[in-house]
Amino acid sequence: MLSPILIQRVTPDQSARLLEVSRRTFFDAFAHLNNPADMEAFASKAFTLQSFEEQLANPDSHFFFAMIDGEPAGYLKLNYHKAQTEFQHPDALEVERIYVSKEYQGQQIGKQLIDFAIQTAVDAKFSYIWLGVWEQNAGAIRFYQSKGFCIFGKHKFMLGNDEQTDLLMKKEI
Repeated sequence: MLSPILIQRVTPDQSARLLEVSRRTFFDAFAHLNNPADMEAFASKAFTLQSFEEQLANPDSHFFFAMIDGEPAGYLKLNYHKAQTEFQHPDALEVERIYVSKEYQGQQIGKQLIDFAIQTAVDAKFSYIWLGVWEQNAGAIRFYQSKGFCIFGKHKFMLGNDEQTDLLMKKEI
């Protein structure tokens, strides 16, 4: 039987733990698909304690851990209003990041995190929820489609020196 999952908001004093989980899950998800130099170049800017402290201090960005037996099994980042990476529509919620640690894959944690994000959008009476997903991440695209998200655009994402394309997906609420 699976242990119960508790979704809890990350607090500023957990910034170092969030940084560790974020970096590890990002590398687990994408290192085998990308050039190591590009991964490190991206990580050297994106995964710093200062960056995570600043993100946690932003009142329009909220991180949540999916906790199992007191340990983070994954996490989610939601952006509201001007914290959204694009659009900054006041009636939308962005899922900027959603990751599950490899040792917890297949336990419905991603489903619970996206359901939590959707319910957060419903409770806040937003018109839609949106996210970006790497065009080569077919499994994630299928997952989001199964949750009612549709592709509505794309944008460029720089991973080090590698220009990649993210598909933009949204779900009307």
